[in-house]
Amino acid sequence: MVTDDPQFLYMILVLPALFGLTLVGEGLNKVLHHEMYGVLNLVFGLLFIGVVVFAFLFFSSYLNA
Repeated sequence: MVTDDPQFLYMILVLPALFGLTLVGEGLNKVLHHEMYGVLNLVFGLLFIGVVVFAFLFFSSYLNA
């Protein structure tokens, strides 16, 4: 059940967004050090951030109603 308080939405999305940023940062570090799996971390990090953005847009539509 989603409440009318937007702080709940921000609270449940902050940690996943930080995890996605960590994946992107780790991927960039690996790419800069010419490691093979850095691109994979970048892709998964960007995909994870995309899911967080989609969830934010999806749940924010319920808060405006």
